[in-house]
Amino acid sequence: MAETGAYLAGAKPTTRAISKPSSKLNRFLGRTSTIAFFMTLPLMFVMATLVIYPAFYSVRLAMLDRPMVNFVGLDNFSFLLFRKPTFWRVVYNSVLFAVSFVICKAFFGFVIAHLLPNLPAKAQRGWRAALLIPWVIPPAMSVLAWLWLFDPSFSALNWVLKRVGVGPVFWLGEVTWARSAVIIVKVWIGAPFFMVMYLAALKSVPEQLYEAAEIDGATWWQKLRFVTLPMTRHIIAITMLFSLIVSSGAFNVIQILTNGGPQNQTDTLATWAFRVGLVSGDIPLGASISLFTLPILALAAIFILRNVRERGSEA
Repeated sequence: MAETGAYLAGAKPTTRAISKPSSKLNRFLGRTSTIAFFMTLPLMFVMATLVIYPAFYSVRLAMLDRPMVNFVGLDNFSFLLFRKPTFWRVVYNSVLFAVSFVICKAFFGFVIAHLLPNLPAKAQRGWRAALLIPWVIPPAMSVLAWLWLFDPSFSALNWVLKRVGVGPVFWLGEVTWARSAVIIVKVWIGAPFFMVMYLAALKSVPEQLYEAAEIDGATWWQKLRFVTLPMTRHIIAITMLFSLIVSSGAFNVIQILTNGGPQNQTDTLATWAFRVGLVSGDIPLGASISLFTLPILALAAIFILRNVRERGSEA
Protein backbone atom coordinates (compact mmCIF):
# COMPACT_ATOMS: atom_id res chain seq x y z
CA MET A 1 0.00 0.00 0.00
CA ALA A 2 2.86 2.38 0.81
CA GLU A 3 4.47 1.72 -2.56
CA THR A 4 1.12 2.29 -4.26
CA GLY A 5 0.67 5.56 -2.43
CA ALA A 6 4.14 6.73 -3.40
CA TYR A 7 3.47 5.88 -7.01
CA LEU A 8 0.17 7.76 -6.94
CA ALA A 9 1.96 10.70 -5.32
CA GLY A 10 4.11 11.09 -8.40
CA ALA A 11 7.20 8.98 -7.63
CA LYS A 12 8.87 7.59 -10.77
CA PRO A 13 8.94 3.82 -11.02
CA THR A 14 12.37 2.22 -11.01
CA THR A 15 13.46 0.58 -14.27
CA ARG A 16 15.17 -2.73 -14.34
CA ALA A 17 18.89 -2.68 -15.01
CA ILE A 18 20.03 -3.92 -18.39
CA SER A 19 21.28 -7.43 -18.17
CA LYS A 20 25.04 -7.77 -18.02
CA PRO A 21 25.41 -10.25 -20.90
CA SER A 22 23.70 -7.92 -23.37
CA SER A 23 25.77 -4.92 -22.24
CA LYS A 24 28.99 -6.92 -22.64
CA LEU A 25 27.89 -8.03 -26.09
CA ASN A 26 27.15 -4.43 -27.11
CA ARG A 27 30.55 -3.30 -25.88
CA PHE A 28 32.24 -6.18 -27.71
CA LEU A 29 30.45 -5.41 -30.97
CA GLY A 30 31.12 -1.70 -30.60
CA ARG A 31 34.88 -2.07 -30.40
CA THR A 32 36.91 -0.92 -33.39
CA SER A 33 39.01 -4.08 -33.27
CA THR A 34 35.88 -6.25 -33.48
CA ILE A 35 34.55 -4.34 -36.47
CA ALA A 36 37.95 -4.60 -38.15
CA PHE A 37 38.03 -8.34 -37.50
CA PHE A 38 34.64 -8.91 -39.11
CA MET A 39 35.62 -6.73 -42.07
CA THR A 40 38.74 -8.84 -42.66
CA LEU A 41 36.86 -12.15 -42.51
CA PRO A 42 36.26 -12.25 -46.31
CA LEU A 43 39.98 -11.70 -46.94
CA MET A 44 40.86 -14.37 -44.40
CA PHE A 45 38.51 -16.77 -46.15
CA VAL A 46 40.11 -16.01 -49.51
CA MET A 47 43.60 -16.49 -48.04
CA ALA A 48 42.58 -19.79 -46.48
CA THR A 49 41.08 -20.98 -49.75
CA LEU A 50 43.80 -19.85 -52.14
CA VAL A 51 46.93 -20.06 -49.96
CA ILE A 52 46.62 -22.16 -46.83
CA TYR A 53 44.69 -25.09 -48.31
CA PRO A 54 46.93 -25.39 -51.41
CA ALA A 55 50.01 -25.24 -49.16
CA PHE A 56 48.87 -28.17 -47.04
CA TYR A 57 47.70 -30.01 -50.13
CA SER A 58 51.14 -29.60 -51.74
CA VAL A 59 52.71 -31.10 -48.61
CA ARG A 60 50.41 -34.10 -49.00
CA LEU A 61 51.26 -34.43 -52.69
CA ALA A 62 55.00 -34.27 -51.95
CA MET A 63 54.70 -37.44 -49.88
CA LEU A 64 53.15 -39.57 -52.64
CA ASP A 65 54.75 -41.56 -55.43
CA ARG A 66 54.54 -40.54 -59.09
CA PRO A 67 51.15 -42.22 -59.76
CA MET A 68 49.91 -40.45 -56.56
CA VAL A 69 48.69 -43.72 -55.07
CA ASN A 70 51.20 -44.85 -52.44
CA PHE A 71 52.54 -42.88 -49.50
CA VAL A 72 56.34 -42.61 -49.66
CA GLY A 73 57.03 -40.13 -46.87
CA LEU A 74 60.17 -38.06 -47.39
CA ASP A 75 61.55 -40.13 -50.29
CA ASN A 76 60.97 -37.34 -52.81
CA PHE A 77 62.93 -34.89 -50.68
CA SER A 78 65.81 -37.32 -50.15
CA PHE A 79 65.88 -38.03 -53.88
CA LEU A 80 66.26 -34.32 -54.64
CA LEU A 81 68.88 -33.72 -51.95
CA PHE A 82 71.13 -36.72 -52.55
CA ARG A 83 70.43 -38.21 -55.99
CA LYS A 84 69.53 -35.27 -58.23
CA PRO A 85 72.51 -33.00 -59.07
CA THR A 86 70.26 -30.62 -61.02
CA PHE A 87 68.52 -29.68 -57.77
CA TRP A 88 71.60 -27.98 -56.31
CA ARG A 89 72.20 -26.12 -59.55
CA VAL A 90 68.64 -24.82 -59.41
CA VAL A 91 69.03 -23.82 -55.75
CA TYR A 92 72.19 -21.91 -56.66
CA ASN A 93 70.37 -20.15 -59.51
CA SER A 94 67.46 -19.26 -57.23
CA VAL A 95 69.71 -17.69 -54.59
CA LEU A 96 71.85 -15.95 -57.21
CA PHE A 97 68.87 -14.45 -59.00
CA ALA A 98 67.04 -13.43 -55.82
CA VAL A 99 70.07 -11.63 -54.36
CA SER A 100 71.01 -10.04 -57.70
CA PHE A 101 67.45 -8.87 -58.35
CA VAL A 102 67.04 -7.24 -54.94
CA ILE A 103 70.46 -5.58 -54.82
CA CYS A 104 70.31 -4.21 -58.37
CA LYS A 105 66.72 -2.99 -58.05
CA ALA A 106 67.47 -1.36 -54.70
CA PHE A 107 70.58 0.35 -56.08
CA PHE A 108 69.02 1.74 -59.26
CA GLY A 109 65.79 2.69 -57.49
CA PHE A 110 67.75 4.52 -54.79
CA VAL A 111 69.88 6.39 -57.33
CA ILE A 112 66.90 7.44 -59.46
CA ALA A 113 64.94 8.52 -56.38
CA HIS A 114 67.82 10.82 -55.44
CA LEU A 115 68.23 12.26 -58.91
CA LEU A 116 64.56 13.06 -59.60
CA PRO A 117 64.11 15.76 -56.88
CA ASN A 118 66.97 17.74 -58.44
CA LEU A 119 65.02 18.22 -61.67
CA PRO A 120 62.53 21.05 -62.31
CA ALA A 121 58.95 20.38 -61.23
CA LYS A 122 57.60 19.87 -64.76
CA ALA A 123 60.47 17.58 -65.69
CA GLN A 124 59.91 15.55 -62.51
CA ARG A 125 56.33 14.72 -63.46
CA GLY A 126 57.34 13.66 -66.96
CA TRP A 127 60.24 11.52 -65.83
CA ARG A 128 58.19 9.86 -63.09
CA ALA A 129 55.53 8.86 -65.61
CA ALA A 130 58.15 7.59 -68.05
CA LEU A 131 60.08 5.63 -65.42
CA LEU A 132 56.91 3.94 -64.17
CA ILE A 133 56.11 2.47 -67.60
CA PRO A 134 58.22 -0.72 -67.16
CA TRP A 135 56.45 -1.44 -63.88
CA VAL A 136 52.93 -0.64 -65.12
CA ILE A 137 52.78 -2.60 -68.37
CA PRO A 138 52.18 -6.38 -68.14
CA PRO A 139 55.42 -8.28 -67.48
CA ALA A 140 54.75 -10.77 -70.30
CA MET A 141 54.72 -7.95 -72.85
CA SER A 142 57.94 -6.53 -71.44
CA VAL A 143 59.67 -9.90 -71.57
CA LEU A 144 58.54 -10.47 -75.16
CA ALA A 145 60.01 -7.12 -76.17
CA TRP A 146 63.29 -8.03 -74.51
CA LEU A 147 63.18 -11.45 -76.17
CA TRP A 148 63.19 -9.74 -79.55
CA LEU A 149 66.06 -7.50 -78.43
CA PHE A 150 68.04 -10.60 -77.44
CA ASP A 151 67.28 -12.49 -80.66
CA PRO A 152 70.50 -14.08 -81.98
CA SER A 153 69.79 -13.17 -85.63
CA PHE A 154 67.93 -9.86 -85.48
CA SER A 155 69.01 -8.46 -82.10
CA ALA A 156 68.95 -4.68 -81.91
CA LEU A 157 71.49 -4.83 -79.11
CA ASN A 158 73.90 -6.84 -81.26
CA TRP A 159 73.40 -4.32 -84.08
CA VAL A 160 74.49 -1.52 -81.75
CA LEU A 161 77.44 -3.56 -80.46
CA LYS A 162 78.54 -4.32 -84.02
CA ARG A 163 78.55 -0.61 -84.84
CA VAL A 164 80.97 0.08 -81.98
CA GLY A 165 83.27 -2.77 -82.97
CA VAL A 166 82.12 -5.44 -80.53
CA GLY A 167 81.21 -8.86 -81.87
CA PRO A 168 77.70 -10.28 -81.58
CA VAL A 169 76.70 -11.65 -78.19
CA PHE A 170 74.67 -14.86 -77.88
CA TRP A 171 72.50 -13.48 -75.13
CA LEU A 172 70.36 -16.54 -74.49
CA GLY A 173 72.74 -19.24 -75.68
CA GLU A 174 75.61 -18.86 -73.19
CA VAL A 175 75.26 -19.36 -69.46
CA THR A 176 76.77 -16.07 -68.30
CA TRP A 177 74.91 -13.96 -70.86
CA ALA A 178 71.63 -15.81 -70.28
CA ARG A 179 71.78 -15.16 -66.55
CA SER A 180 72.74 -11.55 -67.21
CA ALA A 181 69.79 -11.17 -69.58
CA VAL A 182 67.38 -12.48 -66.93
CA ILE A 183 68.79 -10.05 -64.34
CA ILE A 184 68.61 -7.11 -66.77
CA VAL A 185 64.96 -7.75 -67.61
CA LYS A 186 63.90 -8.34 -64.00
CA VAL A 187 65.68 -5.20 -62.78
CA TRP A 188 64.18 -3.15 -65.62
CA ILE A 189 60.70 -4.27 -64.57
CA GLY A 190 61.13 -3.96 -60.80
CA ALA A 191 63.36 -0.90 -60.29
CA PRO A 192 60.47 1.62 -60.66
CA PHE A 193 58.75 0.07 -57.62
CA PHE A 194 61.83 0.74 -55.51
CA MET A 195 61.99 4.25 -56.94
CA VAL A 196 58.41 4.99 -55.82
CA MET A 197 59.01 3.60 -52.33
CA TYR A 198 62.27 5.51 -51.89
CA LEU A 199 60.72 8.76 -53.13
CA ALA A 200 58.05 8.39 -50.46
CA ALA A 201 60.71 7.62 -47.86
CA LEU A 202 62.79 10.66 -48.82
CA LYS A 203 59.74 12.91 -48.45
CA SER A 204 59.49 11.82 -44.81
CA VAL A 205 63.02 12.97 -43.95
CA PRO A 206 62.86 16.44 -42.30
CA GLU A 207 64.60 19.17 -44.26
CA GLN A 208 65.99 20.57 -41.01
CA LEU A 209 68.34 17.60 -40.75
CA TYR A 210 69.86 18.35 -44.15
CA GLU A 211 70.14 22.04 -43.29
CA ALA A 212 71.88 21.25 -40.02
CA ALA A 213 74.26 18.86 -41.79
CA GLU A 214 75.03 21.51 -44.41
CA ILE A 215 75.78 24.08 -41.72
CA ASP A 216 78.18 21.59 -40.13
CA GLY A 217 79.96 21.28 -43.48
CA ALA A 218 78.83 17.75 -44.32
CA THR A 219 79.49 16.47 -47.82
CA TRP A 220 76.86 14.74 -49.95
CA TRP A 221 78.24 11.35 -48.93
CA GLN A 222 78.05 12.25 -45.23
CA LYS A 223 74.48 13.46 -45.67
CA LEU A 224 73.62 10.19 -47.37
CA ARG A 225 75.35 8.06 -44.76
CA PHE A 226 74.36 9.85 -41.55
CA VAL A 227 70.98 11.38 -42.48
CA THR A 228 69.28 9.69 -45.42
CA LEU A 229 70.13 6.05 -44.80
CA PRO A 230 69.35 6.02 -41.03
CA MET A 231 66.02 7.78 -41.62
CA THR A 232 64.93 5.47 -44.46
CA ARG A 233 66.47 2.14 -43.46
CA HIS A 234 63.19 0.63 -42.28
CA ILE A 235 61.44 1.30 -45.58
CA ILE A 236 64.49 0.05 -47.48
CA ALA A 237 64.53 -3.20 -45.49
CA ILE A 238 60.79 -3.86 -45.84
CA THR A 239 60.90 -3.07 -49.56
CA MET A 240 63.83 -5.44 -50.06
CA LEU A 241 62.03 -8.19 -48.15
CA PHE A 242 58.89 -7.76 -50.23
CA SER A 243 60.93 -7.77 -53.43
CA LEU A 244 62.80 -10.88 -52.30
CA ILE A 245 59.55 -12.76 -51.78
CA VAL A 246 58.12 -11.62 -55.12
CA SER A 247 61.35 -12.17 -57.05
CA SER A 248 62.20 -15.55 -55.56
CA GLY A 249 60.71 -17.38 -58.52
CA ALA A 250 60.86 -14.89 -61.41
CA PHE A 251 58.68 -17.41 -63.20
CA ASN A 252 57.29 -15.28 -66.01
CA VAL A 253 60.64 -13.72 -66.96
CA ILE A 254 62.58 -16.99 -67.07
CA GLN A 255 59.82 -19.05 -68.64
CA ILE A 256 59.37 -16.65 -71.56
CA LEU A 257 62.96 -15.48 -71.96
CA THR A 258 65.09 -18.62 -71.56
CA ASN A 259 62.70 -21.46 -70.66
CA GLY A 260 65.28 -22.49 -68.06
CA GLY A 261 68.07 -22.95 -70.60
CA PRO A 262 70.74 -23.49 -71.49
CA GLN A 263 70.69 -26.87 -69.66
CA ASN A 264 68.80 -25.65 -66.59
CA GLN A 265 71.41 -22.93 -66.00
CA THR A 266 68.71 -20.26 -65.56
CA ASP A 267 66.09 -22.44 -63.88
CA THR A 268 64.83 -21.46 -60.44
CA LEU A 269 62.84 -23.59 -58.02
CA ALA A 270 59.60 -22.18 -59.42
CA THR A 271 60.34 -22.81 -63.10
CA TRP A 272 61.91 -26.22 -62.47
CA ALA A 273 58.96 -27.28 -60.30
CA PHE A 274 56.62 -26.30 -63.13
CA ARG A 275 58.69 -28.21 -65.67
CA VAL A 276 59.02 -31.35 -63.54
CA GLY A 277 55.50 -31.35 -62.11
CA LEU A 278 53.30 -30.24 -65.00
CA VAL A 279 55.37 -30.67 -68.16
CA SER A 280 56.97 -34.00 -67.20
CA GLY A 281 53.95 -35.21 -65.25
CA ASP A 282 55.68 -35.93 -61.92
CA ILE A 283 53.39 -33.81 -59.75
CA PRO A 284 54.62 -35.12 -56.34
CA LEU A 285 58.24 -34.38 -57.21
CA GLY A 286 57.26 -30.95 -58.51
CA ALA A 287 55.44 -30.25 -55.24
CA SER A 288 58.55 -31.30 -53.33
CA ILE A 289 60.67 -28.87 -55.34
CA SER A 290 58.29 -25.99 -54.74
CA LEU A 291 58.32 -26.58 -50.97
CA PHE A 292 62.05 -25.91 -50.79
CA THR A 293 61.30 -22.23 -51.48
CA LEU A 294 59.66 -21.86 -48.05
CA PRO A 295 62.73 -22.29 -45.79
CA ILE A 296 64.86 -20.01 -47.99
CA LEU A 297 62.32 -17.19 -47.83
CA ALA A 298 61.66 -17.81 -44.13
CA LEU A 299 65.35 -17.43 -43.26
CA ALA A 300 65.60 -14.24 -45.31
CA ALA A 301 62.46 -12.79 -43.70
CA ILE A 302 63.66 -13.63 -40.18
CA PHE A 303 67.05 -12.04 -40.81
CA ILE A 304 65.66 -8.82 -42.33
CA LEU A 305 62.83 -8.34 -39.82
CA ARG A 306 65.12 -9.02 -36.87
CA ASN A 307 67.55 -6.44 -38.21
CA VAL A 308 64.73 -3.90 -38.55
CA ARG A 309 63.50 -4.61 -35.01
CA GLU A 310 67.00 -4.29 -33.50
CA ARG A 311 67.65 -1.01 -35.28
CA GLY A 312 64.23 0.27 -34.23
CA SER A 313 64.93 -0.54 -30.57
CA GLU A 314 68.30 1.21 -30.83
CA ALA A 315 66.62 4.33 -32.18
